[in-house]
Amino acid sequence: MTATRGTRALLGVLFLAAATVGAWILWLGWDTRYTVDAQTGASSGPYEPWQVIGCVLTLVVLAALAGTRLSPWLVAPVMTVAFTAVWSWRAAGTDDSGLWVVGGILVLVGMAAGSTVVSLAGRRVGQRFTGRPAAR
Repeated sequence: MTATRGTRALLGVLFLAAATVGAWILWLGWDTRYTVDAQTGASSGPYEPWQVIGCVLTLVVLAALAGTRLSPWLVAPVMTVAFTAVWSWRAAGTDDSGLWVVGGILVLVGMAAGSTVVSLAGRRVGQRFTGRPAAR
C-alpha cells in the first residue's frame, strides 16, 4: 500500500509543525527566569543568547530540509503559525503589560520571512543535488 501525494504532504506538515514546536520547547520553553542587574536594576531575559542562536539554527535546518520535501509555500505558513502560536501562548501567560502582542507580531514576521527564504533555498539546493524539477 502506498501513500498518496496528499497523504505524504499531510504527514510532512504534521511532522513539521510538531518539530517546530519541539524546537521551541527544546531551546526556549523551559526558561522563564529573568535576570536583574544589581547596579542598574535593568532586567533581561528570559532567554540567553545561546538559546536563541540554537533555536534559530534548529529552525533553519528544519526549514531547509522541509523545503526539499514539501512546497516552500506550505513550509513557511506551517512553521510560522506553529512557532508563533507556542511562543505567544507562553508570552501571553507571563506578561501583564500586553506587550507580548508586539513581540508576537515580530516573531510572526520574522518566522514568515525566515522560513520562506530558507525553505526556498532548501528547495533550490535539493533540486540541484537530485537534478529534478520542483514539484508544485
